[in-house]
Amino acid sequence: MDRTFTISSPDKVFFPDAGLTKGDLIAYYERIAPTMLPHVRGRIVTMVRYPDGIAGRRFFQKSVPEHFPDWIHTLEVKKEGGTLEQLTIENAETLAYLANQGCIEIHVWPSRADRPDHPDRMIFDLDPSTDDFGLVRRAARAVRELLDSVGLPSFVMTSGSSGLHVVTPLDRKSSFDEVRDFASGAARLIAAREDQSFTVEQRKNKRRGRVFIDYMRNARAQHAVAPYSVRAKPGAPVATPLDWAEVADSKLHPRKYTIENIGRRLAQKGDPWKDIAASAASLGQVRRRLEGPFRSGNPPRRG
Repeated sequence: MDRTFTISSPDKVFFPDAGLTKGDLIAYYERIAPTMLPHVRGRIVTMVRYPDGIAGRRFFQKSVPEHFPDWIHTLEVKKEGGTLEQLTIENAETLAYLANQGCIEIHVWPSRADRPDHPDRMIFDLDPSTDDFGLVRRAARAVRELLDSVGLPSFVMTSGSSGLHVVTPLDRKSSFDEVRDFASGAARLIAAREDQSFTVEQRKNKRRGRVFIDYMRNARAQHAVAPYSVRAKPGAPVATPLDWAEVADSKLHPRKYTIENIGRRLAQKGDPWKDIAASAASLGQVRRRLEGPFRSGNPPRRG
């Protein structure tokens, strides 16, 4: 199938501080495709588009515009009151085409399109209220400790913006309601354990400098930034999977990796999430194991 398209305005500056153009963005997504595709393939996409770069207007777009070529894979997604035609990313050409449409950020569902109501990712989005990234790193370790204590695997990545994401791969046997209920209980236990540092308060003016443990992305039609997506921030940072040892590094910050240095990192370390699907876990037994602590408010501890 012919998947060629004409690149428009490749010299348009998208990241003024770094002098990076739309052409640079397209080239990045072409280069990163072999690493990124396993993390996005088959997932319903929300595009975050900046037609004139990060200094211009932004809009989220779920529906597929009529002018998109027919080789881009689309599907009808059920929503309240009807359906919506959305896309999934199945090949490198789609990544490049989206970049040509000014889509800087790629956000995806935590489930796959063949079983949209059964997530294969549980996501904790750690959102800081201040510039204290050390506190975000500590929050990530607290989430990992809780997950470890009940036998759940955890993977971590920079958001490319201000925080970290901690992710557990799942076997798709649980519903969104079950996953969200578990994530909510886990987040509340962690916040209760260190209520001066962490919170589940959604209102920013109530967080008082604490890290927000956001579990709300664990719901149907919610989305999170995809691994290796560029973020619409100065320097063109990239949401970057890490290994846990890196979280202990005080030099780590959420925009450390960019479209200009991520290639060197991958050449040296590879993708820490390469085998994430092989660690998929069942939430059923874990949910039952934590019913008591969830009710009592006493978080399980190691040992």
